[in-house]
Amino acid sequence: MSDLNAIQMILVVVVAFFAGMDGILDQFQFHQPLVACTLIGLVTGNLEICVMLGGSLQMIALGWANVGAAVAPDAALASVASAIILVLGGQQQAGISTSIAVAIPLAVAGLFLTMIVRTLAVPVVHGMDKAAEQGSYRKIEWLHVLAVCMQGLRIALPAGALLFIPATTVRSFLESMPQWLTDGMEIGGGMVVAVGYAMVINMMSSREVWPFFILGFAIAAVTDLTLIAIGAIGIALALIYISLSKQGGSSAGGGGNGGSGDPLGDILNDY
Repeated sequence: MSDLNAIQMILVVVVAFFAGMDGILDQFQFHQPLVACTLIGLVTGNLEICVMLGGSLQMIALGWANVGAAVAPDAALASVASAIILVLGGQQQAGISTSIAVAIPLAVAGLFLTMIVRTLAVPVVHGMDKAAEQGSYRKIEWLHVLAVCMQGLRIALPAGALLFIPATTVRSFLESMPQWLTDGMEIGGGMVVAVGYAMVINMMSSREVWPFFILGFAIAAVTDLTLIAIGAIGIALALIYISLSKQGGSSAGGGGNGGSGDPLGDILNDY
């Protein structure tokens, strides 16, 4: 049994359940690493270290998205399981790189679990067809709920199984890993995060956003500022930008229809 109490274990399973459902729904973003890891840290009393893990995993998962029937690597299982391993391991910052390395194969394993659940969901879909022929809308709704709950159990059951592994076993496993392996995983995880940063830069490369990107790196180097203070500065800069952009738009409205220099931004604003 792990060092967590019964209430914490139940809350972890609940978080994992919602993350599993939203990994398919893509509705409330519970499956995103930053959200899932933060919630796991909140219910287990390890908020700070889990936020750091979630932020690192989020940079890796930026390019993961479900497109039609093609499902991306399972960010929900990777986030929940790696956060549980980090909490049980008790290595704090030293265990983040190891948890990130464990998260990648877990994301691939999650695809296998998704395939199993979708295979089991085929009879549920046939049940919906029969209910539609009978005109039973209530039965169709309950079958929809059942299918989504199956996706939640896809993450909740592995998470619950991890919770029953003794914390000492997890710690001994992590401590038994050789230094060259942990260093290599840390370097590899940093390279993958760099790819995530490159994707962010590629998406936000416009004249209006570059100054904020540079300011973010400069402000992050000020160690006296807390994370809340940096967030408050970011919100203030966003409000200032919105206010100035509205003033600029109103003053330029009489002189012509000028673009912002960001074609995608112009399309979204027109929409």
